[in-house]
Amino acid sequence: MDSTKEDRRVKKTKKQLLLGLTELMQKKKIRDITVRELTDIVDINRGTFYLHYKDIYDMVDQIEDQLFTEFNSLINKHTPDELKNTPFLLLNDIFTFISNNADTVIVLTGNNGNITFFNKVKNAVRTHSINNLTEVYSIDKKQIIEYYASFQIAACIALVEDWLKKGMKESPEEMAFLAKKMLRDGINVLK
Repeated sequence: MDSTKEDRRVKKTKKQLLLGLTELMQKKKIRDITVRELTDIVDINRGTFYLHYKDIYDMVDQIEDQLFTEFNSLINKHTPDELKNTPFLLLNDIFTFISNNADTVIVLTGNNGNITFFNKVKNAVRTHSINNLTEVYSIDKKQIIEYYASFQIAACIALVEDWLKKGMKESPEEMAFLAKKMLRDGINVLK
């Protein structure tokens, strides 16, 4: 059998399962979702599900791990100097990533999602921010840098949450520009 075709079929199956899981997680908590319910929604045999995952929790873990790995790679590809001079590039990558994975991000970070996943992403961004701010500004006031990183992260999370709740009417580029402007200019963005 051609492995390329098999890979495409596996990707298609996993995508269908993800769409079904996303639909179910909009209505109920992970612990209340059964494999039978998920496979019935996406019209896939339960045996096919078990070829890829042990159970619903394993599926969610794999989805979270893949999403986190992609996100972590995305933020780590930006250098401290780039972030100082053109933070728009990182912000645009982040908003584009969120846009491309919106349904999954919404359910994983929502009421029926996993707070551990959200905290893992937040901690990765925090560590990345602190390391870059320390390198770029070379100041010996670690506490101030940590406070500033917390401020930045909280502001960006609130902006992302609001954007998602309002249906992502603005493009990722518009949101990245707005975030950059708010982080750099503060209240002056309203002028």
